[in-house]
Amino acid sequence: MTLSEKINQSIREVPDFPIPGILFKDITPILQNPSLCREITLAFCEKIAPYKPDVIAAVESRGFFFGPLMAQELQIPFVPFRKKGKLPGQTIGHEYKLEYGTAILEVHREQILPGQRVIIHDDLLATGGTAGASAELVTKCEATVAGFAFLVNLSFLNGQAHILPYSKHIIALISY
Repeated sequence: MTLSEKINQSIREVPDFPIPGILFKDITPILQNPSLCREITLAFCEKIAPYKPDVIAAVESRGFFFGPLMAQELQIPFVPFRKKGKLPGQTIGHEYKLEYGTAILEVHREQILPGQRVIIHDDLLATGGTAGASAELVTKCEATVAGFAFLVNLSFLNGQAHILPYSKHIIALISY
């Protein structure tokens, strides 16, 4: 069985969550399978290594499942992008629209340095709003978006169009 098939079989679909009409792709069942988690981590690292990242930045909260594992495997720093008010100290923020509201992402000002090459990771690419906001944070830090890494791309929502201006390197282990 291919990695894509293993991932697809592990994802649970939850209708009408978080609001009616949304079919939520729950990746948490994957976390019950340590060997699959390892296989996913290694696949991500193999695909992003050619982009020579200096940092892996991941979006709260499901981006934290694989982001630190990739950073550890590649022996580079991990940087969390958190919701407003979750980080102490000086932060840089960016407000953006969600499918069902608005949000603000923040990063510690000193954790992404000018000139660094950053891979942005999240569990899922939907409309591209969160990924685009993450790219804006990288840009505000005067760093470069080396690429994006997603477990799932909901390609029918065309989120890739929203993030292509930041990087042509968009990795998704599975697409719907």
